[in-house]
Amino acid sequence: MYTSNLLFIGTQEIIIIVILVLLLFGGKKIPELMRGLGRGVKEFKDGQREDPADKTNEKTNNQ
Repeated sequence: MYTSNLLFIGTQEIIIIVILVLLLFGGKKIPELMRGLGRGVKEFKDGQREDPADKTNEKTNNQ
């Protein structure tokens, strides 16, 4: 089968997706969604950088 062709998205498909997103969410809601997505990515990256030993020390200090 030719599954490799399914992996590529062309310009027309991207334009259609953008138009659909604009119709579904509206112009005012999209910046809020992107802001929330950015915060989520930042928290995820910060969580990856934290040392697991720091978390265990915080738990024992709080008890």
